[in-house]
Amino acid sequence: MKQVDVKELIGAMEELEKERGIKKSYLIESLEAALVTAYKKNFDSVDNVKVTINEVTGDIHIYAVMEVTKVSEDPLLEIGLKDAKKINPDVEIGETVDVEIKPKDFGRIAAQTAKQVVVQKIREAERELVFTEYNDKKGEIVSGLVQKADNGTIIVDLGKLEGVMPLKEQIPTEHYKVNDKIRGYVMNVEKGAKGNPQVIVSRSHPEFVRRLFEFEIPEIYEGLIEIKSVSRDPGYRSKVAVYSKNENIDPVGSCVGQKGVRIQNIINELNGEKIDVIEWSEEPSIYIAASLLPASVLAVDVKEEEKFAQVIVPDDQLSLAIGKSGQNARLAARLTNWKIDIKSESQIRELISKSEMQETEETTENEE
Repeated sequence: MKQVDVKELIGAMEELEKERGIKKSYLIESLEAALVTAYKKNFDSVDNVKVTINEVTGDIHIYAVMEVTKVSEDPLLEIGLKDAKKINPDVEIGETVDVEIKPKDFGRIAAQTAKQVVVQKIREAERELVFTEYNDKKGEIVSGLVQKADNGTIIVDLGKLEGVMPLKEQIPTEHYKVNDKIRGYVMNVEKGAKGNPQVIVSRSHPEFVRRLFEFEIPEIYEGLIEIKSVSRDPGYRSKVAVYSKNENIDPVGSCVGQKGVRIQNIINELNGEKIDVIEWSEEPSIYIAASLLPASVLAVDVKEEEKFAQVIVPDDQLSLAIGKSGQNARLAARLTNWKIDIKSESQIRELISKSEMQETEETTENEE
């Protein structure tokens, strides 16, 4: 059964393979499977149907896969040995042979089905290409226009597809409007219910701050300065620990920039979120003291095995070190990955005094 339309489609398939990388063999296999379904639907066929397409000529062949028996009792499923030998002289009872079927009017159905399959597979392939493209952008920053800004979730037009920013990935102090141009961090790329790729973007993720630093600070992009850690309370405060092996580079000064110009660009992107840039140190006590900026620290006593630090600050620095609702201390602990207990000078003196009094009482009791 020769179908001119199908032959033309096979030529188109070859072009698709060259231009879009969609394998011709994949399209042929998909078309054969679709033609089997179409044949069964239109000719009330049983399940023993097979369709093959000649990739060169475009010829379509439909076969009933019949079991070879001594005498056929079911003409739809079985074929007698004598008739089977006419198709394949070497066949034996219990094996199968392909008996060609030549239904009327199947050419029109075949051509229609072929077009539908090719269009469908092109769409699927395009979706897969877009999915791969954006999947490779995981961990990067993308820009887009706010398309929808209701019901909590924000939909962002990224050009080839849409980005989704769930409520938890938004900065709580920000308000988004339709047509606002925003940037976001690509957390993940998922396939939706219809197979359409969907990009999950975030503006609240700590890595969003890291990527912004890489954009704004050439020394970070070039690898001269390294971001060691980021902790964040989205919309309110971030802490970024930076380090440089080069002693001639001031990592904090380079990130802040002259008169704070560089850091201000990042603060503007985050709509006023405060950013503490601190210098990372391999010495825990120095690193922990720096992590509590803007508070001043008098002393840090560390217990390495427990990753616990006792920090002493001046009386007038206690509230600043702890921060509103414990924010500064919490961010410092996340940044350093240490448990941090902060006490003022007065509190430490009081604890020492109580401890000394207790020791005196215990000594007196022992003497008695």
